[in-house]
Amino acid sequence: MAKKITKPIVPLEHGAIPWLLAMAVATAAPHASHQPLWLSLLVGSVLLWRIWLWHTNAPLPARWLLIMLVVASVAGIGWEFRTLFGRDSGVALLVLFMALKPMEMRTRRDSMVVVMLGFFLLLTHYFYSQSIPTGLWLFAAAILLTATLIRVHGGAQPVSSILRYAALLLVQAIPFMLIAFLLFPRVQGPLWGLPQDAHSGLTGLSDRMSPGSLNNLIQSGAIAFRVQFADDLPKKSQLYWRGPALVDYDGVTWRARPNYMQTQGKVPAIEAEGKGFSYVTTLEPHNQRWLLALDLPTRLPAESTLAATLETRAREPVQIRARYTFTSSPNFVANRQETPAMLQQALKLPPQLNPRSHQLAAEWEAEFKSPEMISNAALLFFRQEKFFYTLQPPLLGQNAVDDFLFTTRRGFCEHYASAYVVLMRAAGVPARVVTGYQGGEINPVDGYLTVRQSDAHAWAEIWLAGKGWIRVDPTAAVAPSRIEQGIEAALPAGDPLPALLRIDTDWLRDLRNRWEATNNAWNQWVLGYNPQRQREVLSRLGLNEPDWRNMTAALAAFCTIALLLVTLWTLYQRKSATPAQRAWQGFCKRLKRLGITRADWEGPLDFAARVARERPQLGALTLEAASLFADLHYGTGKPEQLQQLKDCTRRLSRV
Repeated sequence: MAKKITKPIVPLEHGAIPWLLAMAVATAAPHASHQPLWLSLLVGSVLLWRIWLWHTNAPLPARWLLIMLVVASVAGIGWEFRTLFGRDSGVALLVLFMALKPMEMRTRRDSMVVVMLGFFLLLTHYFYSQSIPTGLWLFAAAILLTATLIRVHGGAQPVSSILRYAALLLVQAIPFMLIAFLLFPRVQGPLWGLPQDAHSGLTGLSDRMSPGSLNNLIQSGAIAFRVQFADDLPKKSQLYWRGPALVDYDGVTWRARPNYMQTQGKVPAIEAEGKGFSYVTTLEPHNQRWLLALDLPTRLPAESTLAATLETRAREPVQIRARYTFTSSPNFVANRQETPAMLQQALKLPPQLNPRSHQLAAEWEAEFKSPEMISNAALLFFRQEKFFYTLQPPLLGQNAVDDFLFTTRRGFCEHYASAYVVLMRAAGVPARVVTGYQGGEINPVDGYLTVRQSDAHAWAEIWLAGKGWIRVDPTAAVAPSRIEQGIEAALPAGDPLPALLRIDTDWLRDLRNRWEATNNAWNQWVLGYNPQRQREVLSRLGLNEPDWRNMTAALAAFCTIALLLVTLWTLYQRKSATPAQRAWQGFCKRLKRLGITRADWEGPLDFAARVARERPQLGALTLEAASLFADLHYGTGKPEQLQQLKDCTRRLSRV
């Protein structure tokens, strides 16, 4: 019976451990920003412990201690996330394993497990960010991972030599990466969007509005979406980006009613007036279905609809950055004829609340003859009374609208829109709150209109017989500069500005614009390289109707060309060696056949000294050849020494 051949266990070199620990830190540390604090402290402590064990040559901890630590940590992760499945808990487990695996790392095989875990952990960073800094960090970490493989298998070498070799390997892979990126069939949506918690933490408008909810958005400088207009831009006062309409009010919170947000088989009747504007929006993921079109769209993207409350809705929540093409007309007539159910809902108010507001509205209803005049009376009330626009309004009581209208008179858009709609409904005028964004800022670097969360806004709509839904912005009656110039111009001195608006120096603003333009290009052409973009690129390459067959053929052809070019470059580099180098390489190849391999980093004299220690009978000949090569290579040798070096190779073949 034949004996089973087993591979010998190769112990891990002591000098390779720092590389593995540095790799563990590089791949796990960025996750500290979204992992529980206790887990980050535990992982950091374990890695520091392992560094101390390496430095002092102390033995690794007993297995029973590691098992207890693993069980306790996994239980803690399960308790923290209430599950061991999903994005956050899964990444937490990987980070934990990356810290604990080095505690039992004794052989080269163990180190390979750590390296492979590091490569896998790198991918998880894209669960949270796909930005340029993230990509640069991961590229640097990939170089470190590759260098660690070289160190584990190649032995002790200069650090610079290892890193240079690792970087060269990755650079050689770049052509194949670009070809695969361009030609490999694209998947609509990222693979990391599959876990249920993959879209947690996305910010943006909500389907409800309560005191302070918009204030939280306004304080954020995060980008909500970007817009590229085909021709001229509308006036800034026309830049109303429509989100959900809120129709249900309980005295504190406005809500969008899902049954009224559906089209219910009735297509809104939109009559465009005047010039239309064509544009493309690049919408950041917000995990909602509304697409934030310029009020009001007349041409919609594919697989989207105009809801009964006039917002554009996608079939699925927007969970990845996506581009949408619209045509909108800022001047329009919407739904001259409205359903009785919609109008009835637009008149409902909670009973027994805000009696003073009801009394004022009743007086207007008795005095004025038309809904338009009632609306004008409300706007005149906001203009003439001492109302103030501020992001720091005082707290309101149970009768919030009464307190605001007759006592505090300090607030921002959500207060004015809410109070106006309550007054209109109390006076018998159908009205609703609309949330979205107003304004935007042109980036002079790339020409895109940038709309931020700080541009979040709320306005109102009233329905007039024969005229449909009419936009009314009560905030413009109190602070017209908010609409014409932006929130920064409307806030009084002393009010806190969103962080991004505090940049008031030209060079910082220019730096921000350039950085955002760079990010936009990254988003458009790298992260936004979807099936549609891929078809556009391939059509320019002559593949007008690409399918998997011709795309596979093109992928194979371009990879073959790239491989051929890399091979030719390698051969050219080989041929460019000097005669002395080729002679020395020939001598080293003969030694390799005898079981002695020279490392790339090993100098000729150091190599000769090692050969003398390991194979004394070859030491003298190797030292002679190394000395001849050193003289020739560094310019101190004589021409006849080249022939002597070649003779050393022939003499070696007779050993």
